[in-house]
Amino acid sequence: MAAAVLTACTAFAQAHQDAAASVSGASPLADKVRAANSRFLDVKAATAEGYAPIPCASGITGGAMGIHYVNGQYLKDDKIDISRPEAVMYEPTADGTLKLVAVEYITSKGPASLDGQLFNFNSAPNRYGLGEFYELHVWAWKGNPTGTFADMNPKVSCEHAASPTQ
Repeated sequence: MAAAVLTACTAFAQAHQDAAASVSGASPLADKVRAANSRFLDVKAATAEGYAPIPCASGITGGAMGIHYVNGQYLKDDKIDISRPEAVMYEPTADGTLKLVAVEYITSKGPASLDGQLFNFNSAPNRYGLGEFYELHVWAWKGNPTGTFADMNPKVSCEHAASPTQ
């Protein structure tokens, strides 16, 4: 009996590790981001910390980023802090819930990096109406076949976004 329980526990632990590895894609930074920001699994935690939604962002060639919940104070301070992302990204689901998929770090000071990972530069003018800035997406909760730090994720969709202020 004890051996059977041990075998079941070992199998469960291995499955959990395999699932986590497939999400992070063996990225130590994605693992750190997930550990520092898992409180945002519930969107209520994001709103309680001052994050507000902007419309779901889809890519021109497919895929999406999802609904960004942006913290205006963090956006203005230009600090890069792994536990205080400027945006928390959610994918709207068919049942109306929001599923945490990624976070985004943004600063106007650069070149910028987080834990050795360089940010992408966005010139002005841009579709966000911001000046020049540097940004880094980290797909820590949903695997991205185009890369852990890519902007768009072909596995994410805005199909179920109810409204721009969901």
